[in-house]
Amino acid sequence: MARNNQKVVPQAAAALDRMKFEVASEVGVNLKEGYNGDITSRDAGRVGGTMVKRLIEQAERSMSGR
Repeated sequence: MARNNQKVVPQAAAALDRMKFEVASEVGVNLKEGYNGDITSRDAGRVGGTMVKRLIEQAERSMSGR
């Protein structure tokens, strides 16, 4: 099965990048621009998991009209 990593909304890429760095600094993960293959899977999971949690919270708020 071919993978498709294209963004549905290309303009969202910059916002997701900003969110990634914001979340990383909040959870204490040192990210840098470019390659971050030296961080642990645990740290990458914390950043990604927190991002998903926030995106779900934002979607729920927008659906409830708040």
